[in-house]
Amino acid sequence: MRSIAPDPESPGSVRVRNAGIALFADRGFHGTGIRDLAGAAGMSSASLYHHMTTKEALLAEIMTTALGRLGAAARIVTGDVTDPADRLGRLVALHVLTHAVRPEETRVVDNEVTALAPDTRESIVRLRDDYEGLFDRAITEGVQSGEFTTAEPTLTRLALLQMCNGVARWYSPDGNTDIATLATHFAHIALRVVGAPPRSGDPDIALCQQVIANVWQD
Repeated sequence: MRSIAPDPESPGSVRVRNAGIALFADRGFHGTGIRDLAGAAGMSSASLYHHMTTKEALLAEIMTTALGRLGAAARIVTGDVTDPADRLGRLVALHVLTHAVRPEETRVVDNEVTALAPDTRESIVRLRDDYEGLFDRAITEGVQSGEFTTAEPTLTRLALLQMCNGVARWYSPDGNTDIATLATHFAHIALRVVGAPPRSGDPDIALCQQVIANVWQD
């Protein structure tokens, strides 16, 4: 009998994907069992396979979708910006905002790539590298133009991304700092780290928020 591929847009598949995001973020991929996924999705273990092929395929789908959306959003918010400092500020603000409003999904992307088999991992790493390349180019072009003074562009990019990734672990909307202030402050930190001169303007937080709302419509 020919198997039928799951419909990723069906209500059941959406429930399974959301269950996977929540459980993988909380317990990790290896700490999540099939029964856990089925229970969180509100279905039997047998029914689960109508909506996914394997647990690893579910993880890969979650990561592919999230990285695709993040890359698309980053290109939108920087598409008309030529100044490296403005681009880096928007990239950092977008990254922070996304990690603040999609904490479970971004934790899965940031933490679970090593759970994938080598062939699958390779395709996910390519997507991640493509996205992080936007940061690389902004920093490198800023150094080449003399606007940035960091002597280690690659290490600086890694440090900035790790700093921003942490937002998904500790940020709470019930805390004392509103999300726009958070994203703006991190953008200012990033520009100081790369050695950019002081600037009077802030990144366009409203644009970043609108783009996130448009790209993540589920």
